[in-house]
Amino acid sequence: MKPYRVLLYYCYTTIENPAQFRDEHHRLCIELNLLGRIIIAPEGLNGTVSGLPADCDEYMRIVKADPRFESLEFKVEEYDSHAFQKLNVRLKDEIVNSDLPVDPLVQTGIHLEPEEFKRMKDDEDVVLIDMRSNYEHSVGKFKGAITFDMENLRELPDHMDEIRHLKNKKIITYCTGGIKCEKASAYLLKQGFENVYQLHGGIIKYGIEEGGEDFDGKCYVFDNRVAVDVNQINPVVISSCYRCGTPTDRMINCASPACNNHVTLCENCGNAHQGTCADACKTDPELRHYDGTGYYAKETRGYSPLLGYRSQQSSMSH
Repeated sequence: MKPYRVLLYYCYTTIENPAQFRDEHHRLCIELNLLGRIIIAPEGLNGTVSGLPADCDEYMRIVKADPRFESLEFKVEEYDSHAFQKLNVRLKDEIVNSDLPVDPLVQTGIHLEPEEFKRMKDDEDVVLIDMRSNYEHSVGKFKGAITFDMENLRELPDHMDEIRHLKNKKIITYCTGGIKCEKASAYLLKQGFENVYQLHGGIIKYGIEEGGEDFDGKCYVFDNRVAVDVNQINPVVISSCYRCGTPTDRMINCASPACNNHVTLCENCGNAHQGTCADACKTDPELRHYDGTGYYAKETRGYSPLLGYRSQQSSMSH
């Protein structure tokens, strides 16, 4: 048992007054000593937070007690420390950037629980489609899955020609925690795909509940951990070092802030090249100190979640 928990969650639901809810939610997280990133929009709630087990339990209890979030599911993982340096609770138009003309509350792909996904994924008439960004699937993906060279979900319409010939197949979409697939699967239905499913709870839930079988590599996550192990059954490394080509699944951000590239870099190259993805990056005057992790937290400079909240309130009132 590790001393901290990391919670990953989302819920599409109508939030009538998102600004008010954002303030209330921000204060709740401060009271419970949680750190992380939370997005609130008229269409729902999306977050990853870390904290001590008792604080996380209380947070889950309070959120689930709200009728709007009855259907919300938490993916719970253990970690050695907080997975974040700060607490950000932001108000946005969407809880995942997509610009897709869909509403998951009206129509979305059929949810498959991890156990069902495991049974179906190898069927002849099933195609797995990864809905994550290129840097995410470069370090890990399901065996045999189709991937797109895209930076974010907004680019999905540009890749429809790559899969139109699969309209008569059963399509199963997947992503890290399930949130992107709610809109991606809905978009495929709009495009005329008839048999569209999604892995409910995403790669993370599949790893927790079914051991992650046939997920090759590691799963990219948006916190200090950078990438996590998912497959406890038949793990393999599918990525190679950006510099020397040796097999590695060590995901880093380039130490050059101007570059900040997400790449896989082996331990030797990381140390030899100061955590940079290219020699030109070493000349960056703002080059960050590489400590072996390849994760660079923003400067905190006396930051505390309460001060962050007050600063946000002050900027909104001006």
